[in-house]
Amino acid sequence: MNTKLCLVLLAISVTLGCSRNLRLYPVQGQLAAQSPSPVLIAKITGGLTSGVFSVVLSDGEVCKGRWAQVPTVRVAKGGTSATAPDTNGMSSVWDTVYGSGFYVSHVLGKKFYAQGSASGNHGTVVQMEMYMPEAEHSNNSEIKGVAKDTKDNIYKLVS
Repeated sequence: MNTKLCLVLLAISVTLGCSRNLRLYPVQGQLAAQSPSPVLIAKITGGLTSGVFSVVLSDGEVCKGRWAQVPTVRVAKGGTSATAPDTNGMSSVWDTVYGSGFYVSHVLGKKFYAQGSASGNHGTVVQMEMYMPEAEHSNNSEIKGVAKDTKDNIYKLVS
């Protein structure tokens, strides 16, 4: 029993130290109109269900916040519908970046689907969502996502 507890604690401590860099490519807004358009680097850290999200914007503004896994949508046994999670209007951003119907077809209901928000030191707020297409997630799994800021820029987020 103690061995199992030690293994669980070890797994948690290793997971809490995980971090990953993501690239944000502008696809709509002022930054997308620049030539060449800047590529922003974001960093996510944390465990399997929540963590910290940070990004430095093209003007040097530093945005920091948190991300958390969205609970999986479940349909009650014998039920015919489920309530989708609140996306703060981000479902339309998914469709803008990846194509019409992408959010419903590929993101909604995924095991690893997360949302986050980061506030900048000059007042900009960046909202982001990400998911892992594979059912099992590991450090080598691809992350896809989207982000938007309060300056009307929309980004494609990839690992």
